[in-house]
Amino acid sequence: MSEFRIHHDVNELLSLLRVHGGEGAEVYIDLLQKNRTPYVTTTISAHSARVKIAEFSRTPEDFLRKYDELKSKNTRHLDSLVYLLSKLTEDKETLQYLQQNAKERAELAANAATSGSTNFSIPSSTSKISLQELEELRKQLGSVTANSSIQQPLELTRKILRDKQNKKNSGQPIPVFPSWVYERPALIGDFLIGTSLSTDTTVPIGTLPLSSQESMIVEDLLYVLIGVDGRYITAQPIVGRQNRAFSVDPNLDLSIKELVTRILPVAASYSAVTRFIEEKSSFEYGQVNHALAAAMRTLIKEYMILITQLEHLQRQGLLSLQKLWFYIQPTMRTLEILSSLATSVDKGECMGGSTLSLLHDKTFNYTGDSQAQELCLYLTKAASVPYFEILEKWIYRGIINDPYSEFMVEEHELQKEKIQEDYNDKYWDQRYTVVQQQIPSFLQKMADKILSTGKYLNVVRECGRDVTCPVAKEVIYTLKERAYVEQIEKAYNYASKVLLDFLMEEKELVAHLRSIKHYFLMDQGDFFVHFMDLTEEELKKPVDDIVTTRLEALLELALRMSTANTDPFKDDLKIDLMPHDLITQLLRVLAIETKQEKAIISADPTELNLSGLEAFSFDYIVKWPLSLIINRKALTRYQMLFRHMFYCKHVERQLCNVWISNKTAKQFSLHSAKWFAGAFTLRQRMLNFVQNIQYYMMFEVMEPTWHILEKNLKLASNIDDVLSHHTSFLDNCLKDCMLTNPELLKIFSKLMAVCVMFTNCMQRFTQSMKLDNEMDQLTLEHSTMLGPPTEEERVEETAKKQLTNKLLAEHADSLHLTSGFEATINKFDSNFSTHLLDLLDKLSVYSTNDCEHSMLNIIYRHHCQAGTAAHPCREV
Repeated sequence: MSEFRIHHDVNELLSLLRVHGGEGAEVYIDLLQKNRTPYVTTTISAHSARVKIAEFSRTPEDFLRKYDELKSKNTRHLDSLVYLLSKLTEDKETLQYLQQNAKERAELAANAATSGSTNFSIPSSTSKISLQELEELRKQLGSVTANSSIQQPLELTRKILRDKQNKKNSGQPIPVFPSWVYERPALIGDFLIGTSLSTDTTVPIGTLPLSSQESMIVEDLLYVLIGVDGRYITAQPIVGRQNRAFSVDPNLDLSIKELVTRILPVAASYSAVTRFIEEKSSFEYGQVNHALAAAMRTLIKEYMILITQLEHLQRQGLLSLQKLWFYIQPTMRTLEILSSLATSVDKGECMGGSTLSLLHDKTFNYTGDSQAQELCLYLTKAASVPYFEILEKWIYRGIINDPYSEFMVEEHELQKEKIQEDYNDKYWDQRYTVVQQQIPSFLQKMADKILSTGKYLNVVRECGRDVTCPVAKEVIYTLKERAYVEQIEKAYNYASKVLLDFLMEEKELVAHLRSIKHYFLMDQGDFFVHFMDLTEEELKKPVDDIVTTRLEALLELALRMSTANTDPFKDDLKIDLMPHDLITQLLRVLAIETKQEKAIISADPTELNLSGLEAFSFDYIVKWPLSLIINRKALTRYQMLFRHMFYCKHVERQLCNVWISNKTAKQFSLHSAKWFAGAFTLRQRMLNFVQNIQYYMMFEVMEPTWHILEKNLKLASNIDDVLSHHTSFLDNCLKDCMLTNPELLKIFSKLMAVCVMFTNCMQRFTQSMKLDNEMDQLTLEHSTMLGPPTEEERVEETAKKQLTNKLLAEHADSLHLTSGFEATINKFDSNFSTHLLDLLDKLSVYSTNDCEHSMLNIIYRHHCQAGTAAHPCREV
């Protein structure tokens, strides 16, 4: 069971039990994953569990009756469920909670029913109904139920099945028997109630001598054994799925009557089998049931031959009742087994794979009875032929031809183009899915491989290449599972190799992944220097003011000017301006398939006006079939990593620009250089932090994880391994870069925001220092126009510079005094230190609790350089 499935089931169980608050589902999911062990039920363990529940139950008869009913329907995992329930009976605390919960739910349901109920007219207690009237009413209701169960369900069931099949096969109508087949009941071969042999001249059998009675009853039995009422033995109407019952003339001699009651079960079995054959021969019930009915019809023909031979003996006066009983006994066991199978298929409403499961289980249950097992084996082989034909097309060619929805793999109409649009597109998982109830029990262990084999071949077929497995052989049912297991294994190995070679060699999957890594994981250094230099001014604008085509042109220029020009897939890189910031995008992804999904997606993208830098991201054009691996879900993860690192890079550039502009301030001998030292120290601390974070993400997270991915891709044996390794690579990168934890990301975003505000403040301050540079430029221009300066001019120029420096220093000091610069710097320092300590504390907690030791590297790296950054910067 997948982690997602466990998560879904636990949440659903908590919802049903109305459990709110507390530690949530995560605790229970962890416990389930750590403590679950495979359990294989056996006949002995299932029986002991059944006995334990029956002893515990207040109504053991109802429990056992329900168990037998579900068992007759071939319900999957029934014994495993019973075993679990038996274990729950031993847990008093759980039982007490469930009883209390059931009581509360019953009270809520009663209150809801009371508030929403209508007023019924209840007869007064004085108007009592007599027992006779009650019995008549019961008979009338019974007859109405009988009539509706005989006529309506079969026609209605056929119509429902026909509509479902026609909807699935819209371009290929399903064949249907003509209506007269169902309108002429005499064609069925079963008893026609009310059409028995004429009894006008029937002599009361009790008045006849014993030999005459035997002769008349033998004749009646030969009719009854082929589904025709006799004079003294008649069939009773059937109610629902009951077995056929017969009424025998009560005046018949007791010795004869005793032998007749032994023979009549054969007629009842024949009736059940005949009805099953006629019903399941309809196309609506599928090819497997049709094949099973055909095999049963063959056996019934042999039975009819026997009855014909007995009729010849009867006409010659050579057939006594004892001889009839002797001749019919070998057939009795066969018809009993056929009737049992027909009843089980009917009760379970089995079709396709579920029918084969039932037949297979019955075959195994008859171990020790060679005749019965051989009969079931014959029927299972015959019924499995159409199913195995569908299986062969699927595992050998990747084609599903299943008009009656009988196969274990179901096809869904999904567009592979959508894989590049949807956050959570599951084309690979949802295009073809396994239908649990249609998996034959003898193929249960191979179900996943059967699904994967056809999927692999289907992908290659959709790329326009015809594939046929070279080791294809006919799959034949046998009790020795290894025979067809080997065939499926060979087909699976071939399909895995074909698709893997197709993606790796012809479609160059690894080269595409490496190209994506260059841009999204920022390992193409010179390209990003060019690109950020070119787009810096454009990306500072609000996102609504940015012209996307201009960004695309600048991207094209940066690609051509850098080493990225050698990348054959560089043209697949595109610009994408996101409508929300990184944290919102993270929350949207984490909320997929949760109750909060609609609320988050329907909410406004963000209340802030995003800048181009905050909204900027790359996108990548991926074509089929590479989009199976690099789908929208994977690209979204790449985008989140890129946006995280890109913004860090932007903050680092801003801090470096502050460092460059601060060089101007060093030329002046300010009286208040002490507060300038504090600003320089803070800037250096911020720069150290940002650079350390970038180094950690690129060289301690992404590069090692990427090397592991490349190594795993070389060892991958099928496309599912590739998907798993690629997903694991992205998950590990996101987790170690703090992008799966909204709490850590929010603290980190606050740190980045403090850094950006600090750089803006420092840039505004150092603008005043540009006056000196302008004065220098004027001097240079003057000297250029009038020739080299004279000695007097040099002395005069030196005096001007000293005066200018004095004025600039006074201007800077006055700026410090008027705007509270020192207090501002101290506030920045305080905010940065607070958020940094908060982040380091949270990292320490998460790295310890979740055993994510890689995050400790951030703490270690920061503390190693904290001592240097704690001292006043020597640059001042």
